[in-house]
Amino acid sequence: MDTTASPRVLVIGLDPYRVPGPWDPEPPAKAIEAGLAKFAEHGVGVETCLIGLDGSDDVEAVVGNALRAHPWKCVTVGGGLRHSDDQVGLLEQVIKLIRRYAPDAAIAFNSTPDTTYEAAARWLGCQ
Repeated sequence: MDTTASPRVLVIGLDPYRVPGPWDPEPPAKAIEAGLAKFAEHGVGVETCLIGLDGSDDVEAVVGNALRAHPWKCVTVGGGLRHSDDQVGLLEQVIKLIRRYAPDAAIAFNSTPDTTYEAAARWLGCQ
């Protein structure tokens, strides 16, 4: 990934390796990686903030630190946080943190990990 582009987009999502359950985290991890590669292809700086559902993260601290790291143009929230009724409280917490620490950033939502760039590009005007 192009690390020379200044970060303009923060992607907040679930770390597939830290989601409990009997499932294979490799396919979503590869999809996340492919989605992030599109940012480099378009010269748009991106960073990720992946949180676990295994209880190992202080969500407020991890997400808050990521949001304070740069003046973000856009924060994209991944589908893993939105597509599960079990994660509604976590989604609300993340949105609250975005509003607190990145109030000027657009908030985008991808439909799948490989559409993360397209979600952010809608708000960056670089489709």
